[in-house]
Amino acid sequence: MLTFLKAQASSLAASATDFVVTVLLVEFTGTRVVLASIEGTISGGIVNFIINRSWVFAAGEKKPLAQIFRYVLVWTGNLALNASGMYLVTHYTRLNYMISKIIIGIIVGVLYNYFLQKKFVFK
Repeated sequence: MLTFLKAQASSLAASATDFVVTVLLVEFTGTRVVLASIEGTISGGIVNFIINRSWVFAAGEKKPLAQIFRYVLVWTGNLALNASGMYLVTHYTRLNYMISKIIIGIIVGVLYNYFLQKKFVFK
């Protein structure tokens, strides 16, 4: 349970990074919502990998290149799920992009990221 709670704290830090980057790009540079979401997801993914490797799963002594490769595989799925979810929700429901991002982020984070990172990336 402690690992799960630490993973959620890491996810919050990554999500905060993701949201800040997304909002800055949309509001201050006029970047399109889906592209800004992708940029935010990339930024959050980097933060998440660093925290998970060093603190959540304490996998710092294990093979970093293999972990990076596995993380990128999982993260690519994460990116695809987040970007397609953002498109579908904002396009078909007309919800605010931040509400859409929160909904999609929670779903993908809980049902996809945690388990794959624990069982595959940082095993």
